[in-house]
Amino acid sequence: MTLFEAIILAIIEGLTEFLPVSSTGHMILGAAFMGMENTSFVKLFLICIQLGTILSVLVLYWKRFFQSLDFYFKLAVAAVPASVLGFLFNDYIDGLLESPMMVAVMLVIGGVVLLFVDKWFNKPVTDNSDRISYGQAFKIGCFQCLALIPGTSRSASTIVGGMAQKLTRKAAAEFSFFLAIPMMAGASLVKLLKYFKNGNVLTAQEMNLMLVGNVVGFVVAIIAIKSFIGFVNKYGFKAFGWYRIIVGGVILVMLMSGYSLAVI
Repeated sequence: MTLFEAIILAIIEGLTEFLPVSSTGHMILGAAFMGMENTSFVKLFLICIQLGTILSVLVLYWKRFFQSLDFYFKLAVAAVPASVLGFLFNDYIDGLLESPMMVAVMLVIGGVVLLFVDKWFNKPVTDNSDRISYGQAFKIGCFQCLALIPGTSRSASTIVGGMAQKLTRKAAAEFSFFLAIPMMAGASLVKLLKYFKNGNVLTAQEMNLMLVGNVVGFVVAIIAIKSFIGFVNKYGFKAFGWYRIIVGGVILVMLMSGYSLAVI
């Protein structure tokens, strides 16, 4: 991996992590288009690059993390379903990460859902993510399990889950941001432990690439989060739906036409 490739992937991660368009899917496609070699470090980078975007949430919403322990308990409850399934089916999920076809299909399916989600859940009751119940948190966590399929989008699944629990767009999006922290931190830790357990080591160059990637992802994510909240409050999710359908459709046409995307 070159410095240029690391920066491009970090920009993609920062822009898409908290948008309902699938950051992992976009990074998989980005790596495929750049013809990146299928190495253990590349796979590690695509997961651990999320640590920078986690920090962006902590910086923007730092006051929310000092309000009550109840906040943390609800995040823990919401994190359980996907954590359990991710642990049980980790190897199978890793296999799916190598499929641009899977990413493209799920981009389209998720896009269709986003075209109608504003009409389906148009009578919100809860306008503050701090006011959700433990039951609502768990149900949102169940929706998050869908994000184990590459291309689905963790953000999209949890936001739709939140809106299905009668949260406003803003409250659902913010809870999705907060829930990203335990999920992404856990995924990064598991990936790192597995990486070192398999006898791999990080060279000085690889550590520099990881550092640069996380810094770039952090800066871009802050801009993306601020822009996203304002946009969805005003316009809803339809634009993201059409974007997903167009991107996924283009990839499907390319793959079915015989265009070869080197999988990561």
